[in-house]
Amino acid sequence: MKIDRLLAITILLLNRRRISAGELAERFEVSTKTVYRDIETLCRAGIPIISHQGTSGGFEMMERYTIGRQMLSAGEIEALRTAVKGAATVLDDRMFSDLTEKVQALLGSANGSDPVQGGTGVVFDFNPWCSTEFIRGRVDLLRTAAREAVRVEIRYLNMNGGESVRLLEPAVLLMKGNVWYLQAYCLLREEFRIFRLSRMLEVRRTGEPFIPRSAPPIDGYGWNDKWDSTPRVEISLRFRSEARLRVSDEFDAARIEVLADGSMRLVGMFVPNEGFYGMLLSYGDRMTVESPPAVRSELVRRALRIAAAYGGECDPVGDSNLDGKVSETPSVNMDREMSVLGAYTDGN
Repeated sequence: MKIDRLLAITILLLNRRRISAGELAERFEVSTKTVYRDIETLCRAGIPIISHQGTSGGFEMMERYTIGRQMLSAGEIEALRTAVKGAATVLDDRMFSDLTEKVQALLGSANGSDPVQGGTGVVFDFNPWCSTEFIRGRVDLLRTAAREAVRVEIRYLNMNGGESVRLLEPAVLLMKGNVWYLQAYCLLREEFRIFRLSRMLEVRRTGEPFIPRSAPPIDGYGWNDKWDSTPRVEISLRFRSEARLRVSDEFDAARIEVLADGSMRLVGMFVPNEGFYGMLLSYGDRMTVESPPAVRSELVRRALRIAAAYGGECDPVGDSNLDGKVSETPSVNMDREMSVLGAYTDGN
């Protein structure tokens, strides 16, 4: 509808410094002539839009022009409240609690009823089930250092397992999935880098102030192929029925084929690196690699190395069955440790 497009253009101009007619036309899937008519309509309605000519021209809103609360519906205010409450689950900051109350008050004023009723039907809780105060405290420390522009020194574990000491100028904290990262200027590398908080072995404030630098946008970061140059390979995995719950949690259901005997087959493109083989081994004998042979052989080699590390040790508490029970007869050989290899003895 035209009225919806007019409102969307107004909000877009409030949030962006300048935008061209071509960009607006592409965004709203209309012609540039329609965009010019919409701008004219908004100007007649008293909205102060300035037009600039030339190659860098476009439309922008006059400075200090804002919209009032009346432009937000009760549903939009409720969505805002939900997002703020989600941020409060991971940031120990009174500001978010106070902001939640303010947005709650707006919601009550907007619909004239009990603001607790209804809602978006969505709850954001970014804390993992195994959340610890350790990470939360580290987030607070780095966030304060970034806000106060104070350098921090960390002892960091890189992706190859090597340790290094870095002097950082914190810029932005980023949560991706349920993992915290810090974007900071690294004085050692003389550029902005991303650091995973769980790999920071030690963190301390130096008390040394710094002048904040212009950091690259966070959304500009993506996976860098240089981090792992191992090519993707099509791999077929078969899981026993006992692993169904975990398989459903870790893989896309559309890619899982349930076979007649209750087992599951998963075929996909994977990077056969350390993380991948670690994941396969964690399934024990509840998973077998059907193809390719090279991946099967590598998995067997790794399993043999694990078994060799235990030599001929017996299990003093007996054999653990798949149902979690412990048998009365203690193991006197390596049958249980080698059970994972039994699935690969044919054809290897």
